[in-house]
This record gives sequence, C-alpha cells and structure tokens, in this order.
Amino acid sequence: MMELKEILSKVDHTLLAQSATWEEIKTICDDGIKYETASVCIPASYVRQAKEYVGGRLKICTVIGFPNGYSTTATKCFETADAVANGADEIDMVINIGWLKDKKYDALLEEIQRVKAACHGKLLKVIIETCLLTDEEKVKMCEIISQSGAEYIKTSTGFSTGGATREDVALFAAHVAPHVKIKAAGGISSIADAEDFIRLGADRLGTSRIVKIVKAGE
Repeated sequence: MMELKEILSKVDHTLLAQSATWEEIKTICDDGIKYETASVCIPASYVRQAKEYVGGRLKICTVIGFPNGYSTTATKCFETADAVANGADEIDMVINIGWLKDKKYDALLEEIQRVKAACHGKLLKVIIETCLLTDEEKVKMCEIISQSGAEYIKTSTGFSTGGATREDVALFAAHVAPHVKIKAAGGISSIADAEDFIRLGADRLGTSRIVKIVKAGE
C-alpha cells in the first residue's frame, strides 16, 4: 500500500462545477492546506480571491479554454495571462480537438507553445480529452506535447463522456518524452484507483473524491 500522504501530495483537489460558490471554494482550499495536496484546481474567476485566502500555503491551479477547447488561441492566451496575473501557479488548458481530428498538428503545437509563453514560467498541463480520441490521436498528442514545452499531458476535463482510464495512462507513459509528466483526471473514485494510476505513471491526479474519502474515514 502506498502512503496516503504520498497519494494526497499528487492530488489536484478539484472543484470546477458551474455552480461552485466561494464558500465551497474556500472549503476545498482549507482541505488542500490540511491534507497537503499538490494544488486546488478551481474556476478562473476565483483565482485571485483564493490566492489571497491561502497566502503561500497552497498552489492554485485553473483551467483555460475549458471544457470544450475550441476558443481561439488569442482567447486562450489572454485567459492564461489573466489567470497568472491573478496569482495562478498552474494552468490546465484544453486543446482544440477538432484541429486534431483535422490533423492540424502544426496549429496544435503552435497554440500550446503560445499558451506556454503566456504562462510566464508557470506550470502548463495540456488536456487532450482522451474519451473523444482514437489511440492514434492520443499518440500524436503525446508527440506534440513532448515538443511543446508544456510540463504535463492530462487525460480529461471530467466534463465529457468519460474520464481517465488505466489504458490511457499506460499509453501516455509509453509515448511521451521523459520530461513530460502525466495527469490523470476524471472518474478517480477510490484510493485503489489513485494507487493504480500512480503506479502506471501518473504524477498528478485531478479529483475531488480522494480528499472526501480521507475526510469520511477520520
């Protein structure tokens, strides 16, 4: 069994529901601090408030082009720069999935590079929404992200038809460059799930349930 502390240290404690209130955001920030999670992943509109609330005690992550990924590159870059100016430590962006289907690989690479530049040195995770892709498309995105300067490839938004699978994490591990880390997100509902994803190569887990399970067990 993996240490619970080790699992929690890889969790991006996430609340991205459209109805999320400040009280709820504050609670997940409190939990993130208490359980020493890697970050909290929250809507961009709460980043400044959350950053002021947590001080330096917890990293703040937010999402860009979320959840559909089809806003323009200029919009994604503006969103990113705005989030960083508001205090975001980490950025999770959604790719343009239609471009991938159209094999517009150069455009995908350029967009990720431009968003990375807008991060001003902050960590960038790239969400490819695996449930909508073929294995061939997933492998192609592993190659593109490996060239892009982004630090992470991420499975899912949690807002589409499916979340992270063990098969996808194993596929990423086999095809990304050594410097690219993996984030599994969506549908991670137990400690056993979390352990499996970490063993298969995930360095981060996007989930709200792991902290809930730990709290319920106290």
